[in-house]
Amino acid sequence: MGILYLVLTFLFCFILVHLIKLAYMGLQSTKKPPEKQKPTPKPEPVYYIVEKKRTKRTYSDPKEIQFRK
Repeated sequence: MGILYLVLTFLFCFILVHLIKLAYMGLQSTKKPPEKQKPTPKPEPVYYIVEKKRTKRTYSDPKEIQFRK
């Protein structure tokens, strides 16, 4: 008897869910389609100025590092 109730509950929920989906689709189809808007013009591209990092041609003598004792 429990299996029968289980199957009936499943069928009821299955049908109910699909009826709600169909009703929602029906409501969507009755709505007015949105008016087509003019496409917005593309913004002008932004260019970034990148300066090349200059390399050192001469290097100074290495500095001596002292650690605390």
